[in-house]
Amino acid sequence: MHDGCNGKFDNGKQIVDKIRMMGFNQQYMPIPAVFQCKECGEMITMTTFEYKCPHCGMVYGVTPCHAFDQENIMPAGIDY
Repeated sequence: MHDGCNGKFDNGKQIVDKIRMMGFNQQYMPIPAVFQCKECGEMITMTTFEYKCPHCGMVYGVTPCHAFDQENIMPAGIDY
């Protein structure tokens, strides 16, 4: 599924499952990511590696290795 910091994920569910398994999901990101929610269109500030949109419940995830680039943040699903 993932090969350290060199690996890639196919979808947000894989990312969220991985960071939950490793215990990183509630840890703070080095730099919060501000972006538009793909589900509801509201601007959100993602502060932890797993983040739930407060407007619609879409869950996003990113691994600590890839948190420097917002392109690596992927949606996992509403209330995932």
